[in-house]
Amino acid sequence: MMAKNEKKKSEYTSRDITVLEGLDPVRKRPGMYIGSTGIDGLHHLIWEVVDNSIDEAMAGYAKFITITLLPNHRVSVADDGRGIPVDIHKQTKKSALETVLTTLHAGGKFGGDSYKVAAGLHGVGVSVVNALSRYLRVEVMRDGERYTQEYKKGIPTTKVKKEGKATRVGTTVIYEPDPEIFGDEGTMPEYIWNTILTRVRQQAYLTAGVTIRVVDARKGEPASFTFHFEGGVKAYIASLTKHFQPVHPNAFYTAKEAEGVQVEVALQYVDDLQSHELSFANNIHTTEGGMHLTGFRTALTRVLNDYARKNEILKKDEENLTGEDVREGLSAIISVKIRDPQFEGQTKAKLGSVEARSAVDSIFSASFIEFLEQHPQDARAMIGKVILAAKARRAAKAAKETILRKGALSGFTLPGKLADCQSKNAEDSEIFIVEGDSAGGSAKQARSREFQAILPLRGKILNVERARLDKMLASSEVRALVIAMGAGIGEEFDISKLRYHKIVIMTDADVDGAHIRTLLLTLFYRYYMPIIEQGFLYIAEPPLYRIQKGKRVEYAFVDADKERILAEFKKLKEEKEEKDKADKAEKEGKKPSILDAIEDSQQESEDITQEMQDPALKGVTMQRYKGLGEMNPDQLWETTMNPSTRHLRKVSIDDAKQADIVFDVLMGAEVGPRKHFIQSRAKSVKNLDV
Repeated sequence: MMAKNEKKKSEYTSRDITVLEGLDPVRKRPGMYIGSTGIDGLHHLIWEVVDNSIDEAMAGYAKFITITLLPNHRVSVADDGRGIPVDIHKQTKKSALETVLTTLHAGGKFGGDSYKVAAGLHGVGVSVVNALSRYLRVEVMRDGERYTQEYKKGIPTTKVKKEGKATRVGTTVIYEPDPEIFGDEGTMPEYIWNTILTRVRQQAYLTAGVTIRVVDARKGEPASFTFHFEGGVKAYIASLTKHFQPVHPNAFYTAKEAEGVQVEVALQYVDDLQSHELSFANNIHTTEGGMHLTGFRTALTRVLNDYARKNEILKKDEENLTGEDVREGLSAIISVKIRDPQFEGQTKAKLGSVEARSAVDSIFSASFIEFLEQHPQDARAMIGKVILAAKARRAAKAAKETILRKGALSGFTLPGKLADCQSKNAEDSEIFIVEGDSAGGSAKQARSREFQAILPLRGKILNVERARLDKMLASSEVRALVIAMGAGIGEEFDISKLRYHKIVIMTDADVDGAHIRTLLLTLFYRYYMPIIEQGFLYIAEPPLYRIQKGKRVEYAFVDADKERILAEFKKLKEEKEEKDKADKAEKEGKKPSILDAIEDSQQESEDITQEMQDPALKGVTMQRYKGLGEMNPDQLWETTMNPSTRHLRKVSIDDAKQADIVFDVLMGAEVGPRKHFIQSRAKSVKNLDV
């Protein structure tokens, strides 16, 4: 009997097959189409709609695009292109407008001559947005008429309707993301204004001549930016490198077509140690690269090696320059436009079209060789830069072998300043990187020895922005941190060996603390990106104020907290005084008259005004913490280290990238950007220690 039941359980028939119709697959598995249902996914919806407008611009039909952020997470994207067709589609028997909004893999880019090149070639873009929106309205103006249609969760709620005459042409899409997909009403993340501006700026550079306006109308007076660049990719490379010192005077640029692939490449070497390569396919930012980037890198390495050999800059017995060498300090933009690109994944992060590799390789090689021959001064400067990078690489390799392989990776003892935790389980262990010996001493006393380790750093660590790996490892503070984490650095880094899965930067709440925090963020961003990607890096948020009245103690982490706590103490004081008056009147056998009440109210109002002018309330003490060392161990534990009460902020890639950008502006060679940064923020500075 049991065997029979087991057999019945294991049956697998057609009844077990679920068929998802229309846009149901998108709502069932949204991550397959937009990458995530977090902030990146919300932004991806914008890009999918904007890409359709960009396609019209690339085809030469649109000149103006407007993106508007509206209240309740609504977004409007309007263009002056031809307008989505509204006539009946012969296959679906529905209007073409409804077809492209409700059918995956339906669009004008799979065949025919409507688009020579386009971004939305998978045909899932706007239909995916429709599927994941609580509300969507599309307005089409073409042939002198204005047409509209509305949708709810991808399902039409109205037919395509004529709404009157139109004086222009174009398409406007207004949508509201569905909270069921992206979180509840109160938990949906807000759009990041700077992220949107960065993406739009890219599109404006890549589509020379188009004007793109971005409006933030979510609250208050709308803010707006308008982008228009005639120089295209050539202007883009100038913008990317404006805060750096150029190595050679003339930037390289070429724009040609081969094998049906339009190729644009611009590059400039700057006085920096990092490379900044941006690759695009049909204006889509391919964040994971692909064949076009591979073709560029291969050609760059080969051409510079050939030039160095031909001009005897590299001797016969010297090894070739590596890809790492030729990309140090390189800023480059590689843009291809291809009729039928093959992206790897729905989010189009990587280009898989093989023809793009050969086209970029051949066009860039020929043009770059010609550039080097015609600009010998630029060529010498480039070769000098990459030769220096090669020497530094060899020196860094020797340093790593000496310091890491013979040190931390081969039984080297942990740094003496490290107070390690008892747990050997990385998942349960956390390390606090603390500023200074004083704060380190308090933290060591406050910690839970079982799972919390403390590593105090003395002073400001080395600026890794301008330091090669060999110099970094010569720094005792950096070396102590590398050894403490136990996972190596650079090519030697192995995240599986990381000794702590929670790394907390805990610095003072002052200018020096912010500086040290930024230095550490830059270090992790440059050399420990997997730690950030895995969500292992945090920033501690210690309190700014300790406010006490009697036995009651409150901590304020921002100025708004301080004002709230003081107001609460004032209210409690007023309520107590009122109660005391009432009790006294009751004991004396008389009730307060209306006149007394009015007089008391007036007096209280005067008292409150006076107290609000003086933050120091009677009986209330307030301490402003300038450093962690000012806290007693129990205070530090309660506010900053206790897992049940502390405030920790997880560092995202965007956080670390922004810190890196700010640090580069403040510590870079250019005075102008630094001056502008300081002046534009001078009026908003609070709690400045002088």
